[in-house]
Amino acid sequence: MSAIRTETDAGVRSIVFARPGEYNTITPAFRDELAAAIDDADADRSVRVILLRADGPAFCAGYGLDWSTVAQATEEERERRWDSVSDLRMMGRFVATYMKLWYAAKPTIAAVQGWCIGGGTDMVLCADIVIAAEGATFGYPPARVWGTPTTAMWVYRMGLEKAKRYLLTGDEIPAPEAARIGLILEAVPDAELQSHALALARRMARLPANQLVMLKLLCNQTAENMGLASSRTLGTLFDGIARHTQEGLDFVRRAQEVGFRAAVRERDDPFGDYGSGPRSRTRTPRRKR
Repeated sequence: MSAIRTETDAGVRSIVFARPGEYNTITPAFRDELAAAIDDADADRSVRVILLRADGPAFCAGYGLDWSTVAQATEEERERRWDSVSDLRMMGRFVATYMKLWYAAKPTIAAVQGWCIGGGTDMVLCADIVIAAEGATFGYPPARVWGTPTTAMWVYRMGLEKAKRYLLTGDEIPAPEAARIGLILEAVPDAELQSHALALARRMARLPANQLVMLKLLCNQTAENMGLASSRTLGTLFDGIARHTQEGLDFVRRAQEVGFRAAVRERDDPFGDYGSGPRSRTRTPRRKR
C-alpha cells in the first residue's frame, strides 16, 4: 500500500491516510486500499475498534480531481453521451467503500485535522463518531457547482434545516461550529486530537466485541429505517447529473483552460471561504470536491 498504512494497539486498528503532500485526496488507488484496510480490520478478531487518522496538514481535501476532469473532458472530445448507469456504477464503487465504515460490524472513529471537505465529507460522515481538531474545516463546496453528497449523511447527522443551511450554500463549517450543530461529536485542541481520539477508541475496545457489534447495529438501524439506502442512491445519481448539467460541463471546460485550482478559486471567491477565505491563508488545499 502507498496511500494507506495501518497500526494496531490495544484492540484498536488505526487506518492512517499517508499522502500528506497531496492532502490525502481521494483517488481510485486510495479507494481500493481503504476498502481493503477496513475489510481486514473488520475480519481481524484481535481488533475491536477502527480508528481513521491522517498524516499531514489535512485529513482529506476531497477528490484528487485532475484525473476526473480530464476523463470527463476526454469523454466530451469523443462526443459520447453521458451514460448515467455507467457513472452510477463508477461512483458507486467509491460510495461502497465509504459505507464500509458504516456497515463494518465494529465501531469506527475518525480523528480529523485540517481540511475535510467535498468527497472527504462523503467518506468521514460514514464513520460512527467524528472528532476534530479545533482548527479543522468541514464543508461541501461542490454544492455550488459539479456535485451532490453521495452518501447523503448530512440530514441523518444534524437534521433537516441545518443540513439545508449548509448544503444550499456550500459554506465552510469550522470544527467548533460543526460540533455545535451536531455534524460531528466534538472539537478538541489541535495538539490533543490524536491522543483524545485514541483514548476514546481504547475505552470502547474494553467492551466485549459482541456488545459493540449489537449496540452499533441497534443505533444504525434507526437511520436505515428512515430511508438511508434510498437517500444514498439518489445522492450518488444526482452527483453524476450535477457533473453533466450545463454548469457542470462549463466548470470542466474552465478547469481545462485555467487548471482545476484556478477554476475552484473562481467558484469560491464570491463566497470568501475555503481557499479564498481568511482562515485559509496558510493552508490552501489542492483539491476541493
